[in-house]
Formats: sequence, structure tokens, C-alpha cells
Amino acid sequence: MALLITDECINCDVCEPECPNQAIYMGPEIYEIDPQRCTECVGHFDEPQCVQVCPVACIPLNPAFIENRETLWQKYQRLQAESAAAAVQSRVL
Repeated sequence: MALLITDECINCDVCEPECPNQAIYMGPEIYEIDPQRCTECVGHFDEPQCVQVCPVACIPLNPAFIENRETLWQKYQRLQAESAAAAVQSRVL
């Protein structure tokens, strides 16, 4: 599953820089998590880093995005390939 940030978020800014996939961004009122980019830190860490640093424990699993570890690993690999392709493209330009 991807994670989500609930309304209990206090906008403390500690979760966003911890996300290795840049899945966390400032929404209209609170931080939000892009489920297409969230791998629960699979491929990077053993535990989701945003959950570890959140002082108000407002980052549960997102029940709308049920994913097993293999699916999260595949998402991680896709994101890594996209990042590598973008890096190559920027060097060409």
C-alpha cells in the first residue's frame, strides 16, 4: 500500500525531505503523498522514513492503494529507471 497523510498533519515539514521518491508534496492545506511515487521506502529503507519522523503519527497506510511488497519493489524499479532516463536526457540537452 501507499501511505497517506491525514488531517492531523501539523505541516511541520519533517516528512517531505525524508522521502527518497519525492512522493510527498505540499497540498492545498496539508502535505500529501502521491501514491504513484510512494513505495513505503521499499528499495531504500526497511521502514517508511516519513512514518519514522512524523511527530504526530498521522501517516497510515492508504487503503485505496493495496500493494504487496513485490508491487512496491516494481514501482521502485520503475521510478529508478525513470530517474536514470531523466538524468541521461538532461546531459544530452
